[in-house]
Amino acid sequence: MTSVLDNTLALRRRIEAGELRGPRILTVGEPVWTIEPVYARAFLQQNQIHIPNTQTPQQAIALVRDHVAKGADGIKLFAVSDQEGGKGSVLPLAIAKAAVEEAHRHGMPVFVHPSTLEGVMIAVDSGVDVLAHTVPQSPPWTPDFLARLQRANLSLIPTLTLFDFEGRKWATSDKQREAWVGQMVDQLRFYSQAGGDVLFGTDVGYTDHYDTTLEFTLMSQAGMSYMQILASLTTNPARKFKDSSRTGRIAKGMNADLVVLGADPAQDVRAFSQVRYTIRNGNVIYQER
Repeated sequence: MTSVLDNTLALRRRIEAGELRGPRILTVGEPVWTIEPVYARAFLQQNQIHIPNTQTPQQAIALVRDHVAKGADGIKLFAVSDQEGGKGSVLPLAIAKAAVEEAHRHGMPVFVHPSTLEGVMIAVDSGVDVLAHTVPQSPPWTPDFLARLQRANLSLIPTLTLFDFEGRKWATSDKQREAWVGQMVDQLRFYSQAGGDVLFGTDVGYTDHYDTTLEFTLMSQAGMSYMQILASLTTNPARKFKDSSRTGRIAKGMNADLVVLGADPAQDVRAFSQVRYTIRNGNVIYQER
């Protein structure tokens, strides 16, 4: 969802060549942002990674075309890049629109890091496809607001565990952290109940919290049934990425990409995190030890 594109493509080539066992990788490469977010700055400097800032619509179009030529699968926008003091650098709508229109011209989905209500509205007005997070700096989502998101055909990746991770990192009190996470759970509840399209995702890479148990627990607390959570892992993303003809379901003629669980999620949604085997194209690429 943000990486050095050349590095990610090199890893993908090694997996596809059989040199490494690994999943099918879809990547957006470097993002469109006005300036890097404050929480990424030290990492980028330490690893001598330079991701250019995007200041004009023409630069945004050039970035998309570069990513298309190299083999990226989508584009990521930072509608708001978080900065010191709780402020954010806002991506101008003209730049967002230029990036989205160029990406859609090439059949690529566009993701957005929204951060704030203003960031969500940039996503809506520019035609973005997927909100990459629930929105910490947002008032409660009203029915009218939810209807506007649905009219925009926006999907939502909740990443609820991210906010628990952030609260613990900044040593907030348990009460503050739980209230913050509860706000994100409420956003997912309202969105899901309104019929919004939910895609499962984590923020692993930025975080090192690999255990997905809490994410499934919080999704259940938001009122999602185990079948809705299952859809967020399978049929929903397959449909969103126009890949339903070969993945997302177990059926004759489909890709043999399977996850074998150690328990029944119909009884307890935490079972979705109890992975025994991961199978890609009929080959085991992960086995619980």
